[in-house]
Amino acid sequence: MSYQAGRTLPLRVEAVRQFRRRRTLVAFAILLLLPWVLMAAFQVGGDPDGDGAPGLVTVATASGLNFTAFTLFVSAGFLLVVAVALFCGDTVASEANWSSLRYLLAAPVPRARLLRQKLIVALGYATAAVVTLPLMALVAGTLAFGWDDMTLPTGGTALPAGSALSRMTLMVGYALVSQLVVAALAFLLSVTTDSPLGAVGGAVGLVIVSNILDAVTALGDWRQFLPSHWMYAWMDALQPSVQWSGMAKGTAVSVSYAVVLLAVAFRRFQAKDVVS
Repeated sequence: MSYQAGRTLPLRVEAVRQFRRRRTLVAFAILLLLPWVLMAAFQVGGDPDGDGAPGLVTVATASGLNFTAFTLFVSAGFLLVVAVALFCGDTVASEANWSSLRYLLAAPVPRARLLRQKLIVALGYATAAVVTLPLMALVAGTLAFGWDDMTLPTGGTALPAGSALSRMTLMVGYALVSQLVVAALAFLLSVTTDSPLGAVGGAVGLVIVSNILDAVTALGDWRQFLPSHWMYAWMDALQPSVQWSGMAKGTAVSVSYAVVLLAVAFRRFQAKDVVS
């Protein structure tokens, strides 16, 4: 049978290889466990203090949907960032670190196909990570606090459970889109370096620096171009009427960064001298 480049490194093979990695199992174990830890904390500590302005914390135990929104809120800025950076930053750098990347290319797997297959699988696992956390939070929250209308943090308005579930889907979808810039940078660093830790840490460091700069109000409108500025724009879906402007701007910024970073990653890998 003649050699066909399109048959090399099938997605199924790469997906199984990545799934068997210890970091994959540990990452998903943490994401699945966290909602139960938070639920237990509320059960032990009692209902949150309702004094002061309403917020996601004060209504976290109002229903399973409220608990899910709270879990997403406390996780989106760091835990999900680390998970996405881990799956996308480790995928190529780990192969180089193990000196197995050159053997894959010698199979021979075309460079563009190898990078594409790894990117698809990495994004697949990153998507699963972002979706897994709120799904498990919904299960834990419903068991602990019941399936009821969602109490909005803005003045305590109640949203019917069916409509709230649609809002929750929108929130998770936007949270996923906002992580694209993290995934793209981690992937670029994974192509650039042989150190998986450096690739993952570099992407997480970007978010940390971006958050610090975002706190500098003297930057004015320039902050809107920071990768993390719109990370929590999904909270606009918790208004009585969904506010779309923030999520639209955040989507444009995140996708723009991701397209540029991924293009650089593919171009750099095509010209890279792979010796490990």
